[in-house]
Amino acid sequence: MRCFWFVLLCFCLPIVCMAQNGLIIGKLTSAVTKSAVANASVFLSNASYGTASAEDGSFTLRGVKPGQYNLVVTVIGFEEYSKEVLVGSGPINMQIELTPKVMMMRQVTIISNADWKKNYEQFKKEFIGVNDNAKLCKVVNPRVLDLVYFRKKQTLEASSDEFLIVENAALGYRTKFLLNSFSSDGISHTIYYSGKALFEDLPGSEAQKKKWKAKREEAYYGSPQHFYRSLYRNKLASEGFVMYNYTREPNPNRPPEELVLRKLKQYREVNRDSALYWYNQQQVPKWWHENLIKPPLTSSNVVRSTPSEGIFAITFPAYLYVVYTKKHEEEQFRDIYRPLDMENFETSVITLNSKHYAIFDMNGIVVAESPLYEGTWSKAKLANMLPVDYEPGD
Repeated sequence: MRCFWFVLLCFCLPIVCMAQNGLIIGKLTSAVTKSAVANASVFLSNASYGTASAEDGSFTLRGVKPGQYNLVVTVIGFEEYSKEVLVGSGPINMQIELTPKVMMMRQVTIISNADWKKNYEQFKKEFIGVNDNAKLCKVVNPRVLDLVYFRKKQTLEASSDEFLIVENAALGYRTKFLLNSFSSDGISHTIYYSGKALFEDLPGSEAQKKKWKAKREEAYYGSPQHFYRSLYRNKLASEGFVMYNYTREPNPNRPPEELVLRKLKQYREVNRDSALYWYNQQQVPKWWHENLIKPPLTSSNVVRSTPSEGIFAITFPAYLYVVYTKKHEEEQFRDIYRPLDMENFETSVITLNSKHYAIFDMNGIVVAESPLYEGTWSKAKLANMLPVDYEPGD
């Protein structure tokens, strides 16, 4: 099965506000009229803390766990506001001025209902997932999505001006996702998306909540969030992670992916022998001269401190090969190298961007310079997503 590279695009790190006691209070006003802004959605992105502003523009978020968060304000008629806050043990008081939105004519792409449904099915697979958890996810309002497929580039793009609401009956969350952008490249097999989410607990019986608790822990252990938390706490070994420097080179015997896909499409219906030839070319390994450099790395080899409290950087020479020894991989990733003497543990490969580092916080969330994931972590879609404030046992 082809391996998808998967990246969650986070936002660059803005000014950090210090806080101390898990309390965020504030007031929203218009930057032009200075009047209060009521009924605005105020939430911590990718977390479970959210509220609406009162008639006088005030808002309160209580009981926030310490850590780095992206506070977001969204309301009709104003530009979206976001700012990074670092919650500690003292209150944060924010006076926020919202900028009125300049209404502009939007280009409208008209597609048939059949094409929209086809695009939507692809979007669901690549954004929500196809695993058992995904089968228990229900999209409440799919028509808020703008979906466009570009045939020449084999790229699906999606966005929404409203919250996309997904009820996840597997993990017990109602996720409200403000999807700024989504792009699935069928040639490079990369998926990019950016946006902000609010998690709300679904109502359920005690028996149901017990099942949700177990499924949440299953989703957490071995995840990128679990890995980054273990990394900065220097608990990789006790938490079940082993990581290596990994080297590899592109296989010169494999034709470019774009050429292979074009030839397959060209010959699929007209020339069986040619189609079979290009299918075989597609099976040629993408990499060669692959090697794990031993001994395993420690946290101190790859983690660096930053000037901001609670914010860390991860850096390494080429690729980072991460093994989670407490779970076995159930899926075969053709382009993921596995030594013959290695047990079939869950394995992921991290590739950094051109800056050769990524920034993550105490919650185990990448907040800037997002990397690419291959292998097990490439399967991490919305159906397995947990709030950044999640802790096992919650």
